Amino acid sequence: MADLKSRQLSPESVARAHRQRLAQEDGARAMADVEKSAIAVRKNMARLRALREIKEAQEKSEQKIIPAKKKSNTRKLANSK
Repeated sequence: MADLKSRQLSPESVARAHRQRLAQEDGARAMADVEKSAIAVRKNMARLRALREIKEAQEKSEQKIIPAKKKSNTRKLANSK
């Protein structure tokens, strides 16, 4: 007798199994969304890093082209009078 009852599923157990399946599907979907957004963030960071490196390289090349201004000795000349 006990075997017959265990083979038949109660409506509660069917509903619980359905809820668990839905929760598992939602969890998988949420994980996929998280992974997509993480990929998008890493892609954007790489783009911004490349732009920053280009800008820094341009600034370095501009500094090499334009020599730094030399300090004048006007202060020393004014003090010696």
